[in-house]
Amino acid sequence: MINDLSLTYQIGQRMMAGFDGPRLDEAFINLVKTWKIGNVILFAWNITDKEQLRELCQEIQQLVLEETGQPAFIAIDQEGGAVSRLPGDATRIPGAMAIAATGDPDNAYAAGRITALELRALGVNFNLSPVLDVNSNDANPVIGVRSYGEKPETVIRFALPMMRGLEDGGALSCGKHFPGHGDTSVDSHLALPVVDKTMDELRRIELAPFQAAVEAGIPAIMSSHIVFPQLDPELPATMSRKILTGLLREEMGFQGLIMTDCMEMKAIQHSFGTVKGTVEAAKAGADLLLVSHTASLAAASAQAIREALEAGEIDQAEWERSLERISALKKKYLNRPADNPSIVGCSAHAEENRKLLERTLTPIRMSGGQFPPLGDSPYFIGCAIFRATKVSNLADDPLTFPAYMAEKLGGRAEVTPSNPTEDEIAAIVARTTGASCIVIGTYNGHLNQGQLELVNRLASQGVPVIAVALRNPYDLRHLNPAIWSLAAYEYTAQIFDAVANVLQGKSEAVGKPTVTILSE
Repeated sequence: MINDLSLTYQIGQRMMAGFDGPRLDEAFINLVKTWKIGNVILFAWNITDKEQLRELCQEIQQLVLEETGQPAFIAIDQEGGAVSRLPGDATRIPGAMAIAATGDPDNAYAAGRITALELRALGVNFNLSPVLDVNSNDANPVIGVRSYGEKPETVIRFALPMMRGLEDGGALSCGKHFPGHGDTSVDSHLALPVVDKTMDELRRIELAPFQAAVEAGIPAIMSSHIVFPQLDPELPATMSRKILTGLLREEMGFQGLIMTDCMEMKAIQHSFGTVKGTVEAAKAGADLLLVSHTASLAAASAQAIREALEAGEIDQAEWERSLERISALKKKYLNRPADNPSIVGCSAHAEENRKLLERTLTPIRMSGGQFPPLGDSPYFIGCAIFRATKVSNLADDPLTFPAYMAEKLGGRAEVTPSNPTEDEIAAIVARTTGASCIVIGTYNGHLNQGQLELVNRLASQGVPVIAVALRNPYDLRHLNPAIWSLAAYEYTAQIFDAVANVLQGKSEAVGKPTVTILSE
């Protein structure tokens, strides 16, 4: 039994850590050897291609098994769409809001199953998905398209099939971010948000998907770094015993694994400190403590947990129950045989995903059920992708919407600033003279109003304008009604191909929005 292990080994089983780069580094190796860290999280910067990822996971398992005697949870945020860690030679499913736009929960199941099969074949066994947040705040900078929609029933309808798909594909799933990150206007990666709702309001909206997931048997739930004053006026959910134990465990009946969001996020680091926050999360009832990036902080947190245990500040019986939960889930999920790596990015998955992507495209304004012809001189405009939130991948991709579309469909291309000024807007509009049609891609334009001003100014030229929202569809809410508009939900080559097919009339955009864009 794990609870027979020495204290260092026990602490290592309760923690999850990460490292920079595509190879195990010395600091991380020393962390595992010293503190017997038993679980690892991977990010996009750890991954270059599917073969490298498979070899890295093998190295991780070898290191952790040698040092701890137990296999490792290897976790990843493979939500799909805007939050995708898998490399380009794997299948990258659409994100939550895009899948919900198809109107068919079977698509969420299929997306989960494909993802789990490929993760398992590569050596990843724990997917930090589905997102159970209800995106009821359109100014939310961190959730947005990561949510299935603005109503709890929509989230439940699609998140639970995603969970089942991950389960049937052999991966551990994790609902997040309890008790709900959907009604914030602050990114908890950067600061500490506050959601001051009554318990009745929380039960009706935020908590409903989590309660449904608990009842459906979700194996793990991740806590959020948000203060809910009506639940605990002093501490964020991650550090609150009232929320993690009183609400989630005792009132809602969750018996699975509670894990924290990363304790290095500024909501915790700047307000409480990573080390103190990690100890308090353990006291609050979290089973798995996530320190994602810095080996020295993970080591300091492990030492502080040891001191708290030795001082009797952490309940011993509760500590042992956490170890038992971790052990049980490792036995259940980590001994399952994985598919042959050839399944990763295979033609069958690619074709299923291509069809799914096309069904996500959501027309917001169309005249006569179709978009205008591009003509012989289309002009493609839009900003390059940028890191809209810390949870997004680093924005170092040379891919741009305008250049890609012009290369594919002909015409001219111009990459614009992410929030153009009045002078820049005037200059861009002047350069579109002679265009037969203008296609502009927006990226979080609702939070960068210069983009939307540019779209509306372009519409005054007397030339057809098509706006394509390449992240949050809220961009399309305040556009001139004469502008054709399409929600595409992600900034990737695969969605650009799907958009190109719609613009050429080769396929039809059939998605339905799950958030309010236009008033009735």
